[in-house]
Amino acid sequence: MAGGVLLAVGDDRGGGITFTVVMSCLTAASGGLLFGYDVGITGGLTQMQSFLQAFFPDVLEKMNSAQQDAYCIFNSQILTTFVSSFYVAAMIASLVAGHLTRTVGRRNSMLIGGLLFLAGSLLNLAAVNISMLVIGRILLGVAVGFTSLSAPVYLAEIAPTRWRGAFTASFNFFQNVGFLIADLTNYGATTIPRWGWRLSLGVGVVPSTVIIVGSLLISDTPRPAAWYCAAGRTRPAPRCAKSAAL
Repeated sequence: MAGGVLLAVGDDRGGGITFTVVMSCLTAASGGLLFGYDVGITGGLTQMQSFLQAFFPDVLEKMNSAQQDAYCIFNSQILTTFVSSFYVAAMIASLVAGHLTRTVGRRNSMLIGGLLFLAGSLLNLAAVNISMLVIGRILLGVAVGFTSLSAPVYLAEIAPTRWRGAFTASFNFFQNVGFLIADLTNYGATTIPRWGWRLSLGVGVVPSTVIIVGSLLISDTPRPAAWYCAAGRTRPAPRCAKSAAL
């Protein structure tokens, strides 16, 4: 009985592209925006005069010194902590992301990542000290660690077999879109003297909102439903398989 249900849920050889599939894949691929935007925004932010004046005046003073060696300008442990906290948090989160995605499902894992990214973006937007910045960066890193695993898995499972490569590659495409948006945002923010850095950090609310709203509207993939069947918990399986519309 369970084996028959597993076959029906897991076999997508006859699947085609439907509106539901396209919107689900676009939502998952937008997870790449989170990673692309945050990585892209950091480089310009750490050289933005308004940001350095607010949090790293010693670094700004070195930058304005004609005698200062260019290689020593950013020799600041606090600035290094601000930048690296994101990557450390993402690395640690990636170690548990697999278990989380398997336990709560791909869609819910993306939703959690979006919520954490939103919280981190808002915290950085309202930051008044280094601690708020670092905590916000940690939340952003955890969010990226979750979505960078769950989104590609979701794409691979929801996409029709014939188009699986194209749909999965869309995650990388959205990463590059995130880089572009970050560069354009930094370019505009540098023209704002006092609070331009808040704009750069605050725009992160947009991609996080996209993935949150999208995750609430789409269904989970049929593979978690198949896992429910294998575990003897058959109730969620038909609903999940039907809503995926493969």
